[in-house]
Amino acid sequence: MARITVSIGSNIERDRHVRACLDALATTFGSLAISRVFESEPVGFEDGRNFYNLVVAFDSDWPVGELQAWCKRLEFANGRRKGVPKFSPRTLDIDLLTVGDLTGTYDEVELPRDEILKHAFVLKPLAELLPDARHPLTGKTYHAHWREFEAGQQRLWPVDFVWQERCISAKD
Repeated sequence: MARITVSIGSNIERDRHVRACLDALATTFGSLAISRVFESEPVGFEDGRNFYNLVVAFDSDWPVGELQAWCKRLEFANGRRKGVPKFSPRTLDIDLLTVGDLTGTYDEVELPRDEILKHAFVLKPLAELLPDARHPLTGKTYHAHWREFEAGQQRLWPVDFVWQERCISAKD
């Protein structure tokens, strides 16, 4: 079994799609560790709708290609469309961040995902969820990476979020 981390984002019907994603992950993979939910301003998007972002960790023995395919099927089941520009609004975006300590390309998926160290909306929830876990390439903890991160214009803030009748996220 490997510890899998995924980032989840949505800027169309955010509450509904994030809940649907968490439901599907829990049904398929069982117990989930879930970060707080953050609202963030879009990075690189012309449409100004803010995102909800979070990171989820779970254990699985699925191969990388099967994990990736499952995530893409879930995106499309939640209304994600093919053939739209990269920086278009999205109902659901699920990205594999890490699969255990794997590094390199597996089934056309680069691990760990480079966005971990580039975007506050990925690194902050990951650092809060797994502060002592180490980035497979740098060997530094995610907490250390977050302390050193220059957020610049990447603003994000925690929001109240309830899933399955429990608060998984609250404002500071």
